[in-house]
Amino acid sequence: MRDFRGKRYWLVGASEGLGRALAERLSAAGAEVILSARSADRLAEVAATLAGPSVTLPVDVADTASVRRAADAAGQIDGVVFLAGLYWPMAAQVWNADQVETMCDVNFTGCARVIGAALPAMVARGTGHVVITGSLSGFRGLPGAIGYGASKAGVMALAESMQADLRGSGIVVQVANPGFIRTRLTDKNSFTMPFLMEPAEAADHMFRHMQTDRFKVSFPTVFSWLFRLSQFLPDWAYYRIFAPK
Repeated sequence: MRDFRGKRYWLVGASEGLGRALAERLSAAGAEVILSARSADRLAEVAATLAGPSVTLPVDVADTASVRRAADAAGQIDGVVFLAGLYWPMAAQVWNADQVETMCDVNFTGCARVIGAALPAMVARGTGHVVITGSLSGFRGLPGAIGYGASKAGVMALAESMQADLRGSGIVVQVANPGFIRTRLTDKNSFTMPFLMEPAEAADHMFRHMQTDRFKVSFPTVFSWLFRLSQFLPDWAYYRIFAPK
């Protein structure tokens, strides 16, 4: 089981929801947490509630210069967790170009920016911990998930490529794929969300995963089986079940 005492973890997307709840778990476990998101005020509110030491570093993951400045200011870290994300429910028939581009730029390219800023120093030292937040929606294309589903599939593939390259190197790579979590983002959904989790419950799943050396976790477990098994369905069956006309 991984010991977080005295370790420094950079959490990107830590101002609310899953990111905030995970910051609380890591802080209670003895880690120093470096909190990043766009809102300095929200980060300060989170920092004030934590059990242990913390640093707040506002960052815009859609801005390469902002990410690099934050990475420099963070200094040497033991781990980085990417949790930032944007979401608008959207079907292809009502494609909003600005929103799709923003989801892709924050959820996927933003992740690549952060990992690109943090990973080289870990590679040079031969040690580190990288955690990426995917989604059950990233396993296969879903109706009404234009932009979001693709961006999550991208970060999941990114994590898989990193695992292929870095396994055995001293750098632990992990990806966590949650289902629905009650946040201001899922509040936009007008449909019933099965197995809806509170942020604290999702953070418990993610923190337990981070204590291990396993590469991937998808949760809630029973709900995740539906998405994982869908990968084995032929196209004609998959689209009849998941996108019926």
